[in-house]
Amino acid sequence: MADAQAEAAKLESNRGSEDSGSQRPAIFKRPTGWQRIYYHPGLQVALLGFVCFMCPGMFNALTGLGGGGQLTTTIQANANSALYSTFAFFGFFSGTINNRLGPRLTLTLGTWGYSLYIASFLIAKIHPGAGFFVVTSGAILGVCASLLWTAQGSLMMSYPTEAQKGVFIGMFWAILSLGGVVGSAVAFGQNFNSTVTDAISSTPVGNGTYITFVILSLVGVVLTFFMADPNKMIRTDGTKVVQPSHPSWKTEFVNLFVALKKDPWIVLLFPMFFASNYFYTWQFNDYNAAIFTIRARGLNNLVYSTAQIFSSIFIGYVILDQKRYRRRVRAFIGWVLVFAMVFVVHIWAYFYQRTYTRQSVSPATDIDIYSSDYPAHVCIMIFYGFLDSMWQTYAYWLMGTMSNNLTKLAVFTGFYKSLQSSGAAGVWRADGVGLPYMNILLSTWTLTAAGMVFALPVVYFRVQDHTEEETRER
Repeated sequence: MADAQAEAAKLESNRGSEDSGSQRPAIFKRPTGWQRIYYHPGLQVALLGFVCFMCPGMFNALTGLGGGGQLTTTIQANANSALYSTFAFFGFFSGTINNRLGPRLTLTLGTWGYSLYIASFLIAKIHPGAGFFVVTSGAILGVCASLLWTAQGSLMMSYPTEAQKGVFIGMFWAILSLGGVVGSAVAFGQNFNSTVTDAISSTPVGNGTYITFVILSLVGVVLTFFMADPNKMIRTDGTKVVQPSHPSWKTEFVNLFVALKKDPWIVLLFPMFFASNYFYTWQFNDYNAAIFTIRARGLNNLVYSTAQIFSSIFIGYVILDQKRYRRRVRAFIGWVLVFAMVFVVHIWAYFYQRTYTRQSVSPATDIDIYSSDYPAHVCIMIFYGFLDSMWQTYAYWLMGTMSNNLTKLAVFTGFYKSLQSSGAAGVWRADGVGLPYMNILLSTWTLTAAGMVFALPVVYFRVQDHTEEETRER
């Protein structure tokens, strides 16, 4: 351990010289011909988006149906609690694993769990006593998801130049959200032709929906083999993407604490990280699944995902990469917009939540797409889609302003996904044991507001107009 600490100290010293701006990044010539297209950072981030389109996108579509498309939400709530528990533990170290194995292999390993998890719901539908298998699959997916999202975050934030980060992050989230749109459209279309009586009685989704989701998630696994080697990636400004030198496992673990020591501002983003998946439980289980029919849930999820596409492009391109303003100004504008959206959607949700409880909901009173009060109730799902995409895009953009180094960004992403999953594990478990809907909503509102308040000092003190380039490998 002493050797590892010595290595880490040496690396930290090197980082210090880098941060001082004493070394300018070398400029490389970008490839020509078809390789110029294939190795273009924009294309690679888009391909990364399609990997997540097929895997997390299908997971999101399934989650958005509420209860995984089943009659009861208990199994899914417990499975997600297991998922985010393992995600939280392994997410803390996933940056280390990513830096040792490399982003491409880490990404490939991470995709497999999504196919298993989705397939488990099909098995549970065929064999109602297989709920334990769904929970176990959720725990396995937590490990896989920690790998996928860490690799994704490090690549997405390191490939663009500083002026492109908002656009690239927004583009990725738009493509990911498109996966939710397609998945939701499949679920909605396959369940639309059920009779009105069936829709009102909230029958579960058909086997075809699960089979389609499994096939699409397997396509995502295959797509990872077409990703470019990050060692060959050169940004559009000619700078090379900094790759980890893989010194040793011990050093990589020590680097977790080196990252905290060198950039302690990241700690103030931890509450924002913690809240970033917390709000899904109320949205999908305690609102969408609680008071809507299966048919209406599918349409709700469709408009939710569609809203995410426009929201990610809006905040990424129109706000965060707006060249008319300095980056610090854009950071404040983004903060104000997200903070305002937190209060808009939660005040709105509070008034709806007052009209029902966990004990009062019944399939006989579920809202269908032909119900007179459906248009008013679906609108909040659109605004929740706006909030979700704006929140995630802004969080990644903030981390991206703190470094351009793939290795350091992998560690930051690991922190992000670990804390994000800790919050999600707790709230999904709370939902699984039957905590009142209102309690979950109020805790969601409080945590999201607090996350933005804690992030404000980072925006004021840490975000600069330019990030000092880190040219040495850690």
